[in-house]
Amino acid sequence: MNNSQIYPFERNRYYPGKMLTSADFEAEQSYYINRERFLSSLMYGSGVVCGLGVFSLDDLSLLVESGVAFDGNGREIIIDSSVVKKLSAIEGFDSLKTDNACLCLRYKEEQIASVYAAGKAEGDREYEYNRISEKYELFLNDSSDIPPEIELETEFLVTNRFMKSDHYLVEVALPATVSRGRNVRVSLIIKKLSDYDVRLSLDGILETPAFLSEKGEKQLDLSVTDVTLKKGEVITRDFWAKVENTDSDETNIILRSGSAHGYENDASVPVEKSFAVKIKISNRTPLELVSTEIGRMSLEMRAAGARMDFVPLAEIKLERTDNAYIIEKVTESGVKRYITAPGQEFLRNSYLEYFNKSVDFVRERTTSLPESTREFSHSSSSDGKEPSFATETSTGVLEIPLGVNASEGDIRFSGEITHGLGKGNVYVSVGYESIEKDDALMASARNTIYGNPALFVGQGGAQVDAETAVRVMNDKGSFVVAARLLHDVDYLTLTYRWVAMKFPAGAEMESMEDYFDKSISAETPTVVMGIKESHFFGVVFHNMPKSSISYELTSQGAGEINANGVYTAPAKEGVYEIRIYCTDMPVICTYAYAIVKKDLVNEDGES
Repeated sequence: MNNSQIYPFERNRYYPGKMLTSADFEAEQSYYINRERFLSSLMYGSGVVCGLGVFSLDDLSLLVESGVAFDGNGREIIIDSSVVKKLSAIEGFDSLKTDNACLCLRYKEEQIASVYAAGKAEGDREYEYNRISEKYELFLNDSSDIPPEIELETEFLVTNRFMKSDHYLVEVALPATVSRGRNVRVSLIIKKLSDYDVRLSLDGILETPAFLSEKGEKQLDLSVTDVTLKKGEVITRDFWAKVENTDSDETNIILRSGSAHGYENDASVPVEKSFAVKIKISNRTPLELVSTEIGRMSLEMRAAGARMDFVPLAEIKLERTDNAYIIEKVTESGVKRYITAPGQEFLRNSYLEYFNKSVDFVRERTTSLPESTREFSHSSSSDGKEPSFATETSTGVLEIPLGVNASEGDIRFSGEITHGLGKGNVYVSVGYESIEKDDALMASARNTIYGNPALFVGQGGAQVDAETAVRVMNDKGSFVVAARLLHDVDYLTLTYRWVAMKFPAGAEMESMEDYFDKSISAETPTVVMGIKESHFFGVVFHNMPKSSISYELTSQGAGEINANGVYTAPAKEGVYEIRIYCTDMPVICTYAYAIVKKDLVNEDGES
């Protein structure tokens, strides 16, 4: 039954002496069935609730696991036990026109249980079916014939075109209304239009009078380099800004005239010379803005969206010969859509806990620190005393979640963090980390303040948000950080750099003797270079013979470095860190830094 229009609802009205016929009982069933499906389509949408995994058993056969799904009309589709099918035996196989097929699932009703029909009139059938079995049906269709999911037209986002060529469409999108004092994401959406192998690079500057970028500037530098996509593929590059606490109720986002440039395979392509969009500024929270926008969509608007009467499960890539075929690949990602069911909320939150804490793995472990590095802050330690030396250290970044509407005096805790130095006497210190503009470097630089950061207020330091304390669990090899807010904040996390130091003794000290007084350093610890330029980081060995050296970048988007130590800068300005360590003795390591700038001037005065 196709229930694409199942409302308004009508139900039976009973009264004394009413003669009931089969039509009345059918109306009774339809009322409850349609109400249930109507609510399911609104509450759940279309997609897979659980199961329904698709696997290739061999070159010719598929396994579809048991599971539950809802189609666009709110009808539940249940496969109660796993099923194995020859691909050629699935409906639609003989009609495929391409080698990319989509396996789909749809609802199917079947009349069963034939019984004798008493009181039949002359000419009526002698037997009738007594039951309707709610079943399912698998079928194949060409992937290109599957209609794309139609996004509902809303006024939540404003979108402007950055460039369009025969190969790429690039647009800038952000919310039409933003929350005063809150963060907002500006997205650069890139879509491939052609089948040609074309690399895309582009850049431009958005002027944001009421927004501050992560660098503290009233502009966003949009930049992507060497993007290569397949036809129909879409990627998004996100740029973040914070809305100022301005009294104005609206602002403009402007593409700076002449700042935009686009290149395809290093050949210049036309881009938009300029555009401007008007953005409203509201005192409402992001949750209120989103809830209002979703809730205001009418039934007509929802009905305009795609309501497929089937559920796509997987894409099947085929390799055909003249007389046969082979299942080359089964892909579910990007095809199957899962429904977020309320009954799975507890398990979902439990799994998400594995991703909610943004903590770096142990990045540094150094033996016999040089005298110049034996400095310790006055933060809390496991015994309240400052150590005299340390032979092992580890460091990382932690985030303390604040939640919504965090207020002055609130105390928040980090998760339990493993410092990676094992059990024993370990000293842990945390420092407030911020990114600030450094006039000497002429670029933004990362600063970490250990001890009391309030001493740096007014000296170019960032505003202090909290005071901290550390509890070290010596017998567990872990620690927890507590933070008490010094004022109200409007963001969700605090970011800190932590450093852990272990004090070996006895046999443990003896095992470390091989590393004493041995160290390495970069020939050029800091180098200033232009974008896409290369530099070789040589190494100097101290109190040890030359050995094999390995290199690694400590953050994503920091450029590239090969096994020989040749570093190539990215297309974005910044200060990037390179870790250099002995391949056979990773505890012996050092760090080098590349300051990447655009438009560097060479010795001849040419830019």
